[in-house]
This record gives sequence, structure tokens and C-alpha cells, in this order.
Amino acid sequence: MNITPDRILIIKLRAIGDVVLATPVIENLRRQYPESHIAFLTEEAAADIIKGNPFLDELIILERRKWQQVSFSVSLKEQVWFYRSLRAKKFDLVFDLFGNPRSALLSVISGAPVRVGFGFRVRRYCYTQVIAPRGGEVHEVDFNLDALKALDIPIVSRQPRIEISQDITQNARRWISALGITDEKVVGLNPGGGWKIKRWPPAYFGKLADELIKLYGVRVLLLWGPGEEKIVESVSQSMKAIAHRIPDASLKELGAYISCCHLMISNDSGPMHIAAALNVPIIGIFGPTNPDLQGPFGTAHRVVRQESVPCLGCNRVTCNIGNICMTELDPAQILKQAEVFLCDA
Repeated sequence: MNITPDRILIIKLRAIGDVVLATPVIENLRRQYPESHIAFLTEEAAADIIKGNPFLDELIILERRKWQQVSFSVSLKEQVWFYRSLRAKKFDLVFDLFGNPRSALLSVISGAPVRVGFGFRVRRYCYTQVIAPRGGEVHEVDFNLDALKALDIPIVSRQPRIEISQDITQNARRWISALGITDEKVVGLNPGGGWKIKRWPPAYFGKLADELIKLYGVRVLLLWGPGEEKIVESVSQSMKAIAHRIPDASLKELGAYISCCHLMISNDSGPMHIAAALNVPIIGIFGPTNPDLQGPFGTAHRVVRQESVPCLGCNRVTCNIGNICMTELDPAQILKQAEVFLCDA
């Protein structure tokens, strides 16, 4: 791009993991345009991921959840106010990394003369620079960075990033220390996730936890988010040994607990991507999604799949054959991978 934009907007409305994987776009834009004002627009559920990013000037939160909880007239009034305030910010370059009807509309409403987005259906007409989407070919990080390449912006970094304050990290460490954990290795288990079809059964997590404790003497943290209390309770109830369920936590606080782990074992989910951004080693459990496209970013991680299942990577949100990619994945397969991270040389 021949001109230097004064005000840049990045749009990635959700979900948590997708927002984490969009953070390299912020850093690369800052390195190319050190004097520009860079803003990031996302929904409230993922906003914690972006807060404190050192390459960002402004976080704009779209309160979709709030709009759904009030009357139509109030919601309409607040949405109109939001759209007007967005346009008043006078962005001159917008990157829509989300590509749904709402984000495409937001791109147009912004009034930016240069709007970069992916060529999805009729939404393509909302952009001045249309990118051929490669979501089925490359990792999500590179899918996002394609938006920068379309304007010949150099890619200096591909590493996702999340900032956690020292205070939040120290609080997590104090909580862990209060459990009497000193020299033992800590393994975080994340049995939740937004898609039910992507979850390995809680009883399997429980069996795995017992084996990890028995073989390696580790301490196990059960990680969870909103609405996942019953899942972690099922894991605990299926165990013979004791695991420690972390307290109710914000995304930043969750990240702090994850950062205290020597290893995280997780379904394909937002917390998995948070761990990768924090350089915590991961064993990712995959079935319906493709780890080459949505796996933990980086070379230090491992993924486990039941390779005998013919429909791996179906990317469906429901399953009519019993979710066999998850139910036929034996805990022993994950335990074998854990040995690499937990055995002392």
C-alpha cells in the first residue's frame, strides 16, 4: 500500500481461540506503521484476550450479549449509537478477519475508504480489497495474515500473544502454593470447549489424570470456563485420586493458571490457544477439526487423534455416528505422548 494510514481497525468478533490466533496481525501492523492508531473490535466474551496488547492503541467492544438481553427498542438505540460512534472514529483502513454478515456491515459502516476482507458470498461486496480465503489450506494464523499480505505488508512475526499482568500471575501462583504444591510438576487438564462434539469424554480425562498422578507424581489442575462446572465435576467424580479445580476465573486469570503448568492437555478450544500463546507445552486432543488448520500454534506441541476413524476433520458441529473420533480415543494414547514432557531425562 502506497499510503500510510492514520487510523486502522481490525475486526475479529469471536471466538476466544480465533481472537488469540488473530493477534499476530496487530504486531505486524504496528511494525509496519509505528505511528498509526490501531484499534481492535471484538465482542465482550473475547475482549480479555486483547486487553493490554502492547502493539494496540484501542480496544472496541461490541456488546452483542447485552443487546440480546434488553428490549428491542433499547437494543436498537444502543446499536445505532455504537455504529455512529464507530463511524465517528474515521478509520481509513479496516481489516475484517471474521467475515460474517455483521462484521462485513461494520466494515462498511466504519466509512473507511480501504476495506480488506475475504471473498465469502455476497459479503465480498463490502470490501475494496477482496482476498481469496484459504481457511481449508493453511493454519488460522496464516489465514489471518493473508489480509496483510494482500496489501504487501511484511510479516515479521507469526506468534500469537496474550498479555497477563504480574499481579494476576502472582495471585495464581499464590493459590497453587496454598495447595502445598512445591517441586511437583503441574499438569492442566481442559475437558471443556464450545463445541460438544470436540470434547473428549470427562471420564477419559479422569482416567488419564489418575494415571498421570500414579506414574509421574504430578499435581493436576482442572481448568474450566463459564457453563463448564458440570464437566469438571464429572472428571473429579470419575477419579480415584484428587485433582484441583481452579476458581472461577476471567480469561486473563485462566491464562495465569495455565502459565503455571508444565503441560496442558486440552480439547480443541480457546484455552488451548491461550496456552500456546503463553508457550506452555500442549497435547491437543482432536477429532472433528483439523490440527493442521486449527491446532496449537508452534513446534513444541503435540496432537493426538484416533487415526483409524475415516471421518476425521469433518468440521461438523453434530455427529450421527456416536462421536467415535472422541469415544474411541483411548487415554493410553495421550499418556504415551505425555511421557515426552514429564519424564526426566
